Amino acid sequence: MPFIGRRRSPAPRLSPELDDVALGNARRRLTGPSSPARLDLAVALVEDLVNDAGDDWDRRTHRLDVLAEAAGQGLLHAWRRRRPQSQDALVLHAWSDLVHARRDGSATRLPAAVDTCHRAADLRSADPAPWVVLLGILRLQGRPAAELRPLWWEVKDRDPWNREAHLQLLGYLSPDECGSSAKTTDFIEEVRATAPVGSPVSGLELAAFVDRYQRAVSKGGIEALSANFFWTQRQAAQALDHAVARWSQPGFLCHAAALADLNMLAYALIRADRLTEAADVLRALGGVATARPWGWDGDPLERFSHWHTRLLG
Repeated sequence: MPFIGRRRSPAPRLSPELDDVALGNARRRLTGPSSPARLDLAVALVEDLVNDAGDDWDRRTHRLDVLAEAAGQGLLHAWRRRRPQSQDALVLHAWSDLVHARRDGSATRLPAAVDTCHRAADLRSADPAPWVVLLGILRLQGRPAAELRPLWWEVKDRDPWNREAHLQLLGYLSPDECGSSAKTTDFIEEVRATAPVGSPVSGLELAAFVDRYQRAVSKGGIEALSANFFWTQRQAAQALDHAVARWSQPGFLCHAAALADLNMLAYALIRADRLTEAADVLRALGGVATARPWGWDGDPLERFSHWHTRLLG
């Protein structure tokens, strides 16, 4: 995905589906008033979309993640009534329960979600998705690392570079949750040393630095002031240099959430005052904005649009 070309960029829009056109069409169909006929159509559409990903675990994980945010309880229950033994329906329902628990701060659905994940894992043993959801549930509950470790290895055995699982563990190991800066650094260094070039976890190191930057800003006082120099520090600057140099190579970023990683890169370059490079990344995004990281500074679409207009006109 080279950062080249001077064509006018499309208008900014929040697009959780990123560049997955079929997923975007399905997500938009899930909004609005529901009726039995619309519900039947929605179930068929979602079923086909998830099934179409097949054993492409990267694409499947991305689609499940976006659909879990968009699907209402009516659709989830309707799909399970129609297909009681559908592993796809079970995984999506459990993932949706995790999303709601994270959003609402309520754990009432989580025990059922755990059971649903284990049923889904039994129905399709090769699928990493049930284990990704279980990892997210235990992270949300702040469970001991000894309980997360077996789930992590279940994912790794099935999809070694699953982006969502790596982000879940990165968050768990952060000082804000159950870890420390040292544990985060050790994890990033291990991934950097072992992950294949261009894998779905290519953006993990940069995500860790952006998290660290945001943590400093949110603390206020001296730490917030020192954040002004965060991106000039050697390791952070090297991570940016590496991303700009490697990610611009044609075909380097091919995973399903590549545009989410590019949003992270554009944000970091702006905060580092590397605006010419940031403009190139924004142009490559084609107006596709993500809630994270732009939402840290206010309304995500407004913040993205501000910089999009300022740097691209």
